[in-house]
Amino acid sequence: MKVTAEKNEKVANMIFASIYPLYLNRLEKNGRTKEELNQVIKWFTGFDQDALQALIDEKATFKTFFQKAKIHPNAHLIKGVVCGYRIEEIEDEFELYKQCRRMEKLIDELAKGRKMEKILREEKK
Repeated sequence: MKVTAEKNEKVANMIFASIYPLYLNRLEKNGRTKEELNQVIKWFTGFDQDALQALIDEKATFKTFFQKAKIHPNAHLIKGVVCGYRIEEIEDEFELYKQCRRMEKLIDELAKGRKMEKILREEKK
């Protein structure tokens, strides 16, 4: 599928605090924990627990969330399909949408029981 400017804008204006509980609920149903969710988000965005909670409390949009994030240098290693979109084929002009899908891919892998060391990608040496 192709990302459109409208789709990118819709995601940009979504409130992270309204989506976070959905991520958590999905993971807890699959035997994962809030700590594991936060560990994945911290790896991907650089946010510690306090920064993450502050973004939730202030009801930050995904646009603000990703503007403040320090995306992990290995984020380019996150590949695959999420919600019908192949991450590596999302155009650079839709960077926010790509980052959102990358984070969802990590959360998907966590929900499916993938080991944390595989989720938190490292460059092959």
